[in-house]
Amino acid sequence: MGSVADKIKELKALKQKAMEMGGVKNVASHKEKGKLTARERLDLFFDSGTFREVDMFVRHRCVNFGMESVEIPSDGVITGYGYVNGRPAFAFAQDFTSRAGTLGEMHAKKICKVMDMAKNAGAPLIGFNDSGGARIQEGVDALSGYGEIFYRNSICSGVIPQISAIMGPTAGGAVYSPAMTDWIFMVKHTSHMFITGPEVIKSVTGEEITFEDLGGAMTHNEKSGVAHFACESDAGAISRIKDLLSYLPLNNMEDPPIIQTGDDPKRTAPNLDVIIPDDPNRSYDVKEVIRSIVDNGQFFEPHEYFAKNIIVCFARLNGRSIGIIANQPAFLAGCLDIDAADKATRFIRFCDAFNIPILTLADVPGYMPGSNQEWGGIIRHGAKLLWCYSEATVPKLLVILRKDYGGAYIAMSSKHLGADIAFAWPTAEIAVMGAEGAANIIHRSEIKAAADPASKRKEKIEEYRNLFSNPYCAGTRGYIDDVILPSETRPRLIEALEIMANKRQILPPKKHGNIPT
Repeated sequence: MGSVADKIKELKALKQKAMEMGGVKNVASHKEKGKLTARERLDLFFDSGTFREVDMFVRHRCVNFGMESVEIPSDGVITGYGYVNGRPAFAFAQDFTSRAGTLGEMHAKKICKVMDMAKNAGAPLIGFNDSGGARIQEGVDALSGYGEIFYRNSICSGVIPQISAIMGPTAGGAVYSPAMTDWIFMVKHTSHMFITGPEVIKSVTGEEITFEDLGGAMTHNEKSGVAHFACESDAGAISRIKDLLSYLPLNNMEDPPIIQTGDDPKRTAPNLDVIIPDDPNRSYDVKEVIRSIVDNGQFFEPHEYFAKNIIVCFARLNGRSIGIIANQPAFLAGCLDIDAADKATRFIRFCDAFNIPILTLADVPGYMPGSNQEWGGIIRHGAKLLWCYSEATVPKLLVILRKDYGGAYIAMSSKHLGADIAFAWPTAEIAVMGAEGAANIIHRSEIKAAADPASKRKEKIEEYRNLFSNPYCAGTRGYIDDVILPSETRPRLIEALEIMANKRQILPPKKHGNIPT
């Protein structure tokens, strides 16, 4: 039977064995690649001394291919809960040093358990992914495990924030769980995501490509848009995840935390009175506008490298979290295209799901023209932007900075899609299209027949601009609520956000809509 002392000694020995993960040799090899171990990642993520591990003693049950004699510490994944900056969170970290962190039946059960715990507790779930994929020896049990995780990703979506950190290989079916979460962080040079690897691609198509070019951090941040952040190291990724969590509520039944930033809510920004160029064809950096408006000039930007013609970011106004969507005139003139629409709509849905008010800064000449955009489905992708702004019930604020033309005017959180408070700067141009194009269409015959067509065209352009390319025509219809001095944008937005803080809007009962894809 053994004494109590023997049993305590046995427990300590078992825990010590688990803490060693895949053993000294495997851990050293792992760290030589510049990667933290699964346990180091969790220790760095959670507040010191608060992490509590769940299911340390779980073992696989596979007896195929000699697996009955193979020991995998903690079955290749560490799970548990603790506190991050004093707030509760749940996490799992796959251990690449233990059988390459491959996923089998019990590995998946551990992840599913901690997902259920996070959902029931109403706290964020963070997954540190670092795995060789399915444990082939376990066959369909491994596939079943992935399916159970995917199911929970869907059920938890919009209920608790779900964050994925890709900190090693993530391939095949393993990529779909991160893709179903809200945010994906990748580490440059050490993390990869792909459905089929370089060797399979070469054997099937003949194409030769490296792991980094196929599925590296910058590939998925710049080209595919699958990932939202590209970090320099494991520690850098963990630090940024903590920053993100500071803007978010624990779950969909809470409001985001209010943090005193020390920035004067009545502070004005005189630089905004001169930021818009006199030449309507010249660009400026909308990030300067954002910095001038938000608390202490600080904002947190996902998708920094993807669809640069639109900016999405988290920031604070008088301590309150907000989500900002802003056209970027410095890139593609701020036109809306397929990628920009996809980027903005998912951000809008996340903010709406987690009670984060939305601020839109509009300066958009229209949708990107071209056959590639039309054939790529700009109609259905652009429709998502209309859909999501309309569907969102959080406070929605709008500031029209300069150009706001045609269908893009409607799409960028116009009053017609439910903006609660809409401001315009005196530099705003709200019209069906730009004055040049409009004059050419409306006065085509008159310009053609004129003795001096160039002079007549210039006259008609100026006539149209005076009539429509300003904020006042829309103001007479009530489509904007006020024309404000650019320098006073911050205090006016803070006032608007405070007055709308208790907004309540109930949509018609339904199972769910059928969003355009």
